[in-house]
Amino acid sequence: MPIISVFYGIVIRMYHADHSPPHFHVQYGSSRAIIEIKNGELLRGTIPKNALRLTQGWRKMHVKELLNLWQQAQQLESLKRIPPLE
Repeated sequence: MPIISVFYGIVIRMYHADHSPPHFHVQYGSSRAIIEIKNGELLRGTIPKNALRLTQGWRKMHVKELLNLWQQAQQLESLKRIPPLE
């Protein structure tokens, strides 16, 4: 699964040809979660509140790019990285 961004120990990934709704996978240490791109809903899993807050801020900044990557992933295209939070 391609890594699309890494910041503050948070790793963001997206699977190729994954199931709907459009989402991305988050890993922070041993915690894992799946977050919907459009509304930021936590679909599955759990991560610490601070990591979730940072991830949500990053998601809000990159919704359009994430949705474009989702479409590329559905077409099995290579995925570019999205800039991290700084």
